[in-house]
Amino acid sequence: MPNLNQVELQNLRHLIDNQDTSYQKLTNYADYAVDPQIKQIFNKAAQDTLNTKQKLVWFLNN
Repeated sequence: MPNLNQVELQNLRHLIDNQDTSYQKLTNYADYAVDPQIKQIFNKAAQDTLNTKQKLVWFLNN
């Protein structure tokens, strides 16, 4: 991992937290969606958000 300064680390953690919040919200929206297509859109967006969060966490840990 490149040497990150404190501000960069803080920003990275902030991005991870935002991805986590987005994942939770999108999952919740999918749970309440009645239309199957809308439910699928929310679930796909939630999965994409989770994937991004996992990549950011990997970057933070390496």
